[in-house]
Amino acid sequence: MPLTRIEHYLVISDDLEVTKRFYCDALGLRNGPRPPFAFDGLWLYVGDTACVHVAERASFVAHRGSADTSPSSAHLDMGNVDHIAFAAEDYEGVLSRLEQHGISARQNSVPGGRLRQLFVVDPHGVQIEMNFRNPI
Repeated sequence: MPLTRIEHYLVISDDLEVTKRFYCDALGLRNGPRPPFAFDGLWLYVGDTACVHVAERASFVAHRGSADTSPSSAHLDMGNVDHIAFAAEDYEGVLSRLEQHGISARQNSVPGGRLRQLFVVDPHGVQIEMNFRNPI
C-alpha cells in the first residue's frame, strides 16, 4: 500500500508553551486530546488529525531511557529535517496572522501560477511549508 498522507511528526520541545503558541496561535492548529503517555507533551490538530506531536525533552528522554530501547542520538538531535509541509487556505489571512505574532514568512510562487507558498521556522528550527493551491 502506498503512503497516502502525512500522519504526524514529533517535535522535541524544551518549552511546551512556546511550542503551543507557535503552532496554535500563529499557525492555527488546535491543542487536543492526547493519550496518557509517561512523558509530558501535546497533540496538535489540523481538523481531526493530530499531525504535530510534541514531547517535552526532559521527560521524553527520561521515559525513553527507561523503556526497552534507549534513546539514540537521532531522538536527541532531530537531524536533517528540511521541512514539514501542510496544505493551507486563506493565504492573506495566514500571512496576516503570522505578522500579528511577529513571525516573518518567506513567500514563494511555484512556476505555473497554481501554488503559492509560505515558509516559517518553528521554535526548534524546523521549517514549516504551507501550500496554498490557487484555481487555474
